[in-house]
Amino acid sequence: MGTVSELCVSSLQTFLCPAVKTLQQDPVPDDLTPEEQQELENIRLRKQELIEDIQRLKDEIAEVTSEIENLGSTEERKNMQRNKQVAMGRKKFNMDPKKGIQFLIMNDLLKNTSDDIAQFLYKGEGLNKTAIGDYLGERDELNLQVLHAFVELHEFTDLNLVQALRQFLWSFRLPGEAQKIDRMMEAFAQRYCTCNPGVFQSTDTCYILSFAIIMLNTSLHNPNVKDKPTVERFISMNRGINDGGDLPEDLLRNLYDSIKNEPFKIPEDDGNDLTHTFFNPDREGWLLKLAGGRVKTWKRRWFILTDNCLYYFEYTTDKEPRGIIPLENLSIKEVEDKKPNCFELFIPDNKDQVIKACKTEADGRVVEGNHTFYRISAPTAEEKDEWMNSIKAAISRDPFYEMLAARKKRVSSMKRH
Repeated sequence: MGTVSELCVSSLQTFLCPAVKTLQQDPVPDDLTPEEQQELENIRLRKQELIEDIQRLKDEIAEVTSEIENLGSTEERKNMQRNKQVAMGRKKFNMDPKKGIQFLIMNDLLKNTSDDIAQFLYKGEGLNKTAIGDYLGERDELNLQVLHAFVELHEFTDLNLVQALRQFLWSFRLPGEAQKIDRMMEAFAQRYCTCNPGVFQSTDTCYILSFAIIMLNTSLHNPNVKDKPTVERFISMNRGINDGGDLPEDLLRNLYDSIKNEPFKIPEDDGNDLTHTFFNPDREGWLLKLAGGRVKTWKRRWFILTDNCLYYFEYTTDKEPRGIIPLENLSIKEVEDKKPNCFELFIPDNKDQVIKACKTEADGRVVEGNHTFYRISAPTAEEKDEWMNSIKAAISRDPFYEMLAARKKRVSSMKRH
């Protein structure tokens, strides 16, 4: 029947054979000594133990695999449910700001802290700007804390007062109540003076001049106002407001010219302005864009991602974008640069090909862009990842892209003529 070593080999081959489902008992040779019979029995027992061990491992692997699959589907369901609740919370906020915030907090979608609520309002995704203004203007202790946290999210450093007001007044709709306006403009003045120390003697000066600028905007651009104030009258009206002293005349002239040349664009939430044109975009926010001239410089621009296009503006209040980048046929990747948190838009199959895009020149002409790539820097690593994910999602879904692209091309062509 064979030696013990031959039986061992035979036993091992049987064990390794995938066709063998159960332990097969080989007949015991009758010419073995008692010691050899015991050794063979030990081998068979070990073989049985190994088969049982392998079966247990298979069962454990199957169980873990099942748990992982269930975990994935459970997380996906949780995310879908969370997104639905967030959307519901936004709708509730737009109808009743306080109830909307309470709903989001109760469902663990928002932390009950002034900083977290302020971030939610500052991002403003899908939120009615009139509702934001109403919530920020309330005088409850939490609302006051949220107002100051909200204002601190604005960066006014090195902006003149008109530029800062343009940014601030676009982030919400000023409420109609005088007391609410007073609280909000006081918070603005404090923040502006903190960002720009030494420009004004006190926050009162900034507060008064801010109201003077808002009144000037109305006087210059409201067709019902017949007596338009001159720059000399504007300067005269603001004499002595800098803690008894006068502000530099050049400063007041620059502020006057800025308002005269470009009125404030106040969000109306009525569908007649950018609030409707870019309603509920996929993403929006400030980013740095590498300019494509002879001298490479970084420009701060307000980006809006919607309709499979990336729009960028010089200010949030601009009526028209400075540039439009259709995302069709583009790819996105993370890149290293002296600026942190950079990513790049490019044509994957031909890096030297100019991307089909358009931009507005300083004289108002709409021209084709000349970029072979767009390099962009986000403020933080987290925002870079969020922008990249949003842009990737926009590139991958374009059921109506051709229709939208044709319409935008026609509008752009009409502007040229």
